[in-house]
Amino acid sequence: MTEPKPIKPTEKPWKASVLTLFPDAFPGVLSTSVIGSALKDEKWALEAIDIRDFSYNKHRSVDASPAGGGPGMVLTPEVSARAIDSVARDPDINGQTRPLIYLTPRGKPLTQKRVRELAGGSGVIVFCGRFEGLDERVIEARNMEEVCVGDFILAGGEVAAQAMIEACVRLLPGVLGGETSTEEESFEDGLLEYPLYAKPREWEDRKIPEVLLSGDHKRIADWRRIEMEKITKERRPDMWETYIKGIKEK
Repeated sequence: MTEPKPIKPTEKPWKASVLTLFPDAFPGVLSTSVIGSALKDEKWALEAIDIRDFSYNKHRSVDASPAGGGPGMVLTPEVSARAIDSVARDPDINGQTRPLIYLTPRGKPLTQKRVRELAGGSGVIVFCGRFEGLDERVIEARNMEEVCVGDFILAGGEVAAQAMIEACVRLLPGVLGGETSTEEESFEDGLLEYPLYAKPREWEDRKIPEVLLSGDHKRIADWRRIEMEKITKERRPDMWETYIKGIKEK
């Protein structure tokens, strides 16, 4: 597999704009650990925009019954579009505009490859769905990229947004410190990560594999590659099939 290209520093901080009914949910977990430190150090920027601020009535309502009947409510096009249009999408110095992403179970799966592409841009604009979802006309009219973070259902897009943003931010230059620390992680080269061990040498009658204590870097690298392939083949046959196909096409 080809080595991932490093993320290059940009003139302005990478920026995430989040459209949500619950702005108080942000920064949430994004304020902790190295992601939070990077936010304080202005290595990236975050804004949470309350969709209800763009409602037309005093009740700040944002939803209506689905056309054709059915359960639940749907986010209305007028309010949703006004909120989206309030966010600047002007191109940066490299001519890039931030993609507008709608988090929805029916979207394309979020992959590490797409995360790396997003991290290499100027940022993202994320629309957090609620209720039964967003009016289809807004998705079409605003050319929204539909993304899914997993084959499960959440009450809303806020947790998914934080997961996606964290995945991007940790790849930004200087956030993790060691620029090579992400190169051997799961998904980066089409395989799941190898098993990890730390001191002590023996714990509850379980020992660290002797090869990892040998000091032989080639043997260790070979062992890790074998483990990565074995784990991927066992746990993610879909990834394994893609990986093997890539090798054959070289």
